[in-house]
Amino acid sequence: QVQLVESGGGLVQPGGSLRLSCAASGSISSFNVMGWYRQAPGKERELVAEISSLGTPNYADSVKGRFTISRGNAKNTVYLQMNSLKPEDTAVYYCYAAVLRGTWTNYWGQGTQVTVSS
Repeated sequence: QVQLVESGGGLVQPGGSLRLSCAASGSISSFNVMGWYRQAPGKERELVAEISSLGTPNYADSVKGRFTISRGNAKNTVYLQMNSLKPEDTAVYYCYAAVLRGTWTNYWGQGTQVTVSS
């Protein structure tokens, strides 16, 4: 069993910052990839950012230059620093972790709401 627990969401004004955290626990000691997706009302879930076990990040074009993903000293933690937030960043943000053992297996957190509004 694997559990992902997110924290750090909330309400922020446009131009503000938030930092999301995600900690994984359970039967897997290390994940190949960890990252964040988001889903806004009426829209499909989309990739925000992900980072490999080697520290290589990948960002959606819409967040490049504003968001930074990092992995913690504890291997199974991942952070998303979100700066210069815009109303269109409003969504439920989901942490995910993926492990490759022959085939890929993905695990998901429960989601945390981020609302950008004045």
